[in-house]
Amino acid sequence: MKPLLRNLHLYAGLFASPLVVLFSISVLLLVHAWIPGAGAERTSRRVENLAIPPGLEQAKGRDQIAAVRGVLGQLGVGGEVGFVRHFPAERRLTVAVLLPGADTNVEIDLAARTALVAARTTGAWDATVFLHKMPGPHNVNIRGNSVFMQVWRILADATVGLILFLTLSGLYLWAALRAERRTGLAFLGAGAASLATLVYALVG
Repeated sequence: MKPLLRNLHLYAGLFASPLVVLFSISVLLLVHAWIPGAGAERTSRRVENLAIPPGLEQAKGRDQIAAVRGVLGQLGVGGEVGFVRHFPAERRLTVAVLLPGADTNVEIDLAARTALVAARTTGAWDATVFLHKMPGPHNVNIRGNSVFMQVWRILADATVGLILFLTLSGLYLWAALRAERRTGLAFLGAGAASLATLVYALVG
């Protein structure tokens, strides 16, 4: 059992390491509020003579996203729809479309059947932050409306599961090595003390 667990611990760690590195880098960027390239300027273009899907103005939730994608396809805009804001009095929609390293704002004039597309490339560093925060707890009724985000959600869940497995298997393997028990116990205690101090500081 121990050799099998040791091999699983090794290869699971190797598989998860790129995703753990990505999460680690994005945490540093978020904590220090510094994302190189995030201030890039937007490029704009106007598209006319759009075919507006029937029922778009009345649709809500996932139905609204599906209808909006009918317009986005005509504009050549793809990605995760972050939100849709409807201004009924003006017959206008504002749509935010997100991708790692890029974001696009689309203003759709339903009456004139035109759209203003403003795109911005934010770069690889911003992409790590985007992946760290997504899919996230906001707008859960529409989140995961792109294939990319559905796949990423699975990878994020798998990474958490692998980290839990690595932690538990690491504890087991450490306990099985008698020569390392005292040293390992010292580091385990130091980690627990650091966690307790952090929690106390946050709660207090």
